[in-house]
Order: sequence, then C-alpha cells, then structure tokens
Amino acid sequence: MPIQSRRATPLFQVFDMRRSVEWYRDMLGFEVVQTHEPDGHLYWAMLRLGDATLMLNAQYEDEDRPAQEPPSSPGHRDVTLYFDCPDVDAAHKHLGAKDVKSSGPKVTYYKMKQLTVTDPDGYQLCFQQPA
Repeated sequence: MPIQSRRATPLFQVFDMRRSVEWYRDMLGFEVVQTHEPDGHLYWAMLRLGDATLMLNAQYEDEDRPAQEPPSSPGHRDVTLYFDCPDVDAAHKHLGAKDVKSSGPKVTYYKMKQLTVTDPDGYQLCFQQPA
C-alpha cells in the first residue's frame, strides 16, 4: 500500500524571523498559528493562509546572526510555492494596496492565471487559478 498524505507543509530557512513573519502576516494575510519563542527569541513559526500551511525557521541563532544579511542562497531562487487562489485579480489588488511588488497577473501557455511575489528571503510564491 502506498504512503497516504493529505498535504505538505514546507519549511523555509529565513534570515530575520520577525521581519519574515510580519511580511507574511501583514502583506499576504497569513495567520500566525504557532511560534517557538523562548526568552523572547523567535526561532520558528507556523503560518496559515486558508488551507495552506507554511513554517519559517531562523537560519541563525540570535547571537550568531551576522549584522548584515548575506546574499540569499541560490536555492531560494529555485523554490516557488504554488497556491490555489480563487481570484488572482483580487490578490493583485490586495498586494498593490500593500505596495508588494509582483509579476502578473498573466496567463501561462498551460492556461493558468498566475501572480508571483518574492518574500524577503528570495522565495517565490505564486497564486494561481485556471484561466
């Protein structure tokens, strides 16, 4: 019998946890579901947007984090999360009101209307619906 699964929950390593959590919450509307924050240091967070769940994890312990952010890992540019989005045009309007830069909406050759944004760490998020 094959493995059964209901959904996947990706984990992103991020440079500045507070900045990333605020961006996902305030710019995209994610709900902060759970955090690991011993002694006021935010190291991990679980976020939810509709049925989609995403986890963020601190790339560095607070005391080990460099003063200046290094260039994003090349792997970050290779990662895109795709979200089912019932109204890409409304998502575009929401992002525009928050001054979030995006590409799209555009219709792909495979007939999906897509809107893509890049988070503070260089990960791409694509909101899409059938065209």
